[in-house]
Amino acid sequence: MPYEWINHDDTADAPTAELHLWPYRSLPRRGFVTFIAATALMILLPLLAVLGSPVLWGLLPFFILALAGIWYALQRNQRDGEILEILRIWPDRMTLAHTSRRGHHAWDANPYWVRLKIDPHNERIPNYITLKGSDREVELGAFLSDDERAILYDELDSAIRDVL
Repeated sequence: MPYEWINHDDTADAPTAELHLWPYRSLPRRGFVTFIAATALMILLPLLAVLGSPVLWGLLPFFILALAGIWYALQRNQRDGEILEILRIWPDRMTLAHTSRRGHHAWDANPYWVRLKIDPHNERIPNYITLKGSDREVELGAFLSDDERAILYDELDSAIRDVL
């Protein structure tokens, strides 16, 4: 699962429950290098037939452009996936910090008044999880799969109940 519950020692300022969420990364850096190398070989293989002819110079820019496009798309995907959500729960407050390439967003509320909601029939994201408190509603784990959000909802519901 691309999230984990963090256990803290019983220190005075430590939260009672802490949850870290991040998107699943199916292509690690090593796999990225392997994929780009294999793609470059497959793209350059047809160029062997025209090696030494002027046609090579006509086709080469298009092959380089295709490889550069794949490189850019994978790098952009990697950067956009650098998301971290940290939910901390204390008996008197609850905070959610969402950090991504686009910036940092924070939310806090009293856990007693927070309403945890799941919408299994949301048209955009099935099993859509939201937290509502302090006159603001925030989403949680929108990048998780449908099944992971359903499991997370149950775990989060019991974690909030345990704190209260």
